Amino acid sequence: MPESTDRLIERLAATAEPVRRLRPPLVRAMLWLLGVACAGALAIPAFGDFGLLARRLHDSMFVLELFGTAVTGVSAVIAAFQMSLHDRSLAWQWLPLPALFLWLAGSTTGCYREWIAVGTKGWEFGESAGCLMMIVAFSLPLGTSLLYMILRARPLFPGRVAAMGGLGVAAFAAFLLDFNHKIDASFLDLGWHAAAVCIVVATCWLAARGRRKSKTGA
Repeated sequence: MPESTDRLIERLAATAEPVRRLRPPLVRAMLWLLGVACAGALAIPAFGDFGLLARRLHDSMFVLELFGTAVTGVSAVIAAFQMSLHDRSLAWQWLPLPALFLWLAGSTTGCYREWIAVGTKGWEFGESAGCLMMIVAFSLPLGTSLLYMILRARPLFPGRVAAMGGLGVAAFAAFLLDFNHKIDASFLDLGWHAAAVCIVVATCWLAARGRRKSKTGA
């Protein structure tokens, strides 16, 4: 026989434990971003090629891409934390769009210029295939920590929130890759980058969906 509403309320009141209130989403996002910045400060000197980076910084399109990538990461992470709360609008999902446009503009302009300069060479396989593996590898620890933090809020749309976080994580991984990216942009290189971003976003979405189903028993 179904439990009556009054008895259910009494049972919940008797067994309920105090719930620790989460910090504001912007504070939690800043704490995670601070952790990523500290990790990057330790990792970049170990694998970065600062001479190469200094030469590439003379390229305005590379600077545009680098700026757009970093801002995409920051804005997507902030949007994910905001969207994880039930009382926040899903309109936060549009926050990374301008920066994402800059990232894509810098990347695709470089690809077009490289294709014009070297013809079919831009389509050849080379070091660009390694970009996918590096972005995915960089994203694993970042994505795990981010998903843990944003899913603590029990979002109504965990898949969408996790995908937004995945975009931020992939952007940071691509940003780190630029510190030791020995090849100029090509169409094939952009394709590998896009595939890596899609893999990270899809993995985060699937992880959040799977976690929700395991919690609900569906």
